This record gives sequence, structure tokens and C-alpha cells, in this order.
Amino acid sequence: MAYVVRRLLLYIPVAFIVFTIVFWFIRLIPGDYADFLLLESPSARDQAVQLAIREDLGIDEPAAKQYFVTLGRYVQGDLGRSMGDGKPVLNEILRRAPTTLEVSGFAILFALLIAVPAGVISAIWQGTIIDYVTRVFAILALAVPNFWLATLIVVYPANLWQYGAPFPYEGLFDDPWTNLQQVLPAAAVAGSISAGILARFIRSALLEVLRQDYIRTARAKGLTERIITYRHILRNSIIPVVTTLGFALAGLASGSFIVEFWFGIPGVGLLALEALFNLDYPIIMALTILGTTLFVLANLIVDLAYPFLDPRIRLGGGYLV
Repeated sequence: MAYVVRRLLLYIPVAFIVFTIVFWFIRLIPGDYADFLLLESPSARDQAVQLAIREDLGIDEPAAKQYFVTLGRYVQGDLGRSMGDGKPVLNEILRRAPTTLEVSGFAILFALLIAVPAGVISAIWQGTIIDYVTRVFAILALAVPNFWLATLIVVYPANLWQYGAPFPYEGLFDDPWTNLQQVLPAAAVAGSISAGILARFIRSALLEVLRQDYIRTARAKGLTERIITYRHILRNSIIPVVTTLGFALAGLASGSFIVEFWFGIPGVGLLALEALFNLDYPIIMALTILGTTLFVLANLIVDLAYPFLDPRIRLGGGYLV
């Protein structure tokens, strides 16, 4: 319990540093939300109207004052209101979060279904044609940009078979079949990079274990390859895989900008992209802090899982001897 409390306390300075960096960096971008409104309303070009808009949005004050006001709200748990519709930012994030979590969940499932068999086969049959094919796949998954892959999945079926995903978006419980047609292609694109990363990590971890003396001892005792693989190799190589999987899940949940945009999925990633285009400061700040929180929690959960995966590890760090 003391370890968990210490780790959670470390989150406070991390969140403060991220908050400060993001607050000042987004204000280095030319323009603000008032300028975005001016583009849509020619009548708002009057200087008095501009000042009124900025006063109404709360961005007419000096940046230093805005910083401390915003920081005070965050300390109280208030993430502010969107400059677009004036609604609480937290409510909008919570409304869209289930959609992003659904895409992320299917993406992780896709990544695991591809990466685990690929990594295991590649390690066990090291140096064979299967190994080389698997490694090429992993490198391609890492190298191909997800926006390019998303473009192929959207454009080619439309041109070749006149097929496109249903529109507009439907919730999973409203229309499951339509929802899966919309979400699964996006999840496959989002999970492709994670699949490549996991496959390489699994292969490396397995190869490290395969070189250990106890594996040779198990084979000398006459154990079958299946027993050796499941009882010894996979069990002792799971820790680096779990570490990678934890951060991959946090990254998917907080970084699905392009995927949600291309597939028209109204999740948190699309909300973040819209906020960046419009310079909606409260949404940008809130999503950045929540993304930081996800990574910190993922790191904590992974650390807490280590002692269950390997009893030699204790939560203070290091191995029990």
C-alpha cells in the first residue's frame, strides 16, 4: 500500500510539469479560438466585437493570470468549459470515452491475436523462412503510417467493390452490427503498430529465455516442446511483454486522433483533433492531463502485476534473493 501511495504522490509533480508545458506551448501557436470564430463570422471583424468575444471566452487576460486561474480550477477538479459550446469539458470527454475505449479494446485484441502467435513462432523457428516472414511483417507494421493504412482501407473497398462503412456512427448497444462494421477496420489500423511492437518484444523475450540453462535441462529430461514452451518459455518471458502491452493500451486510448478522424468515429481522439484545429484551450489541456494520467496508471498497474507474474520481484524494486 505504501508503494502505491508513493507512486501516486509522484504523479502530482509530473502532472504539474505537463500542465505547465502544455499551457505555455499551445499559446505559442498563432491565433486563438476567437480568431477561429472570426473566420466563420465576417461581422465579427470589428475590434470591439473581437474584444468582447475574447472577454467572453476568458482569454483577454494576461497569459500569466490565465495560467494561475486555470491551475486553481484543476486543483479543485474543474477542467473548465469548452470554448465552442460552453459545456463542461469533463462531461464531453466522459460522453466520448466509451467509443474510444471500444476502439482501443478491439485494437489490443487484434494486436494480441497477431503478435503472440507471430512472436512465438518466430522465436521457436529462429532462422527459418517463417522467422524471416514474421520479422518482415513486424517491421512493416512499425514502418507503415497508420494514416496511410487507414486511407487504403477506406479508399480501396469503395473503388473496387463500392463498399463503405455505414454512416453515421452507431453505438455498440444501439446497433451492434453497424457498430462493428465501423469500429473493426479502425481497430485493425490502430492495432497494427502495437502488433508489430509486441511481436518483436515477444520474439526477443522468448529468445532470451531459450538460451537459459534450465531450458536445456528441461529438454535433457525428455519434456516435450509443448510443455517446455507453455510451462517454462512463455511464463518466464511474459514480464517484458506485459510492460509493452500496458503502455500500448494507454497509448491507444490517448492517441487515436488519425484513426477516429479517418473513420468518422466520434471518440476522444476526434475531439482532440477538433480542439487542436480550433485552439480550444480547455479541451486540449484536459485531454493532455488525462493522457498523462493514463500513462501513469498503466505504469503503476504493470508494476503491481510484476510480483504476481514473478514471485522473485518485490514492489520496492529488484529481485528477492
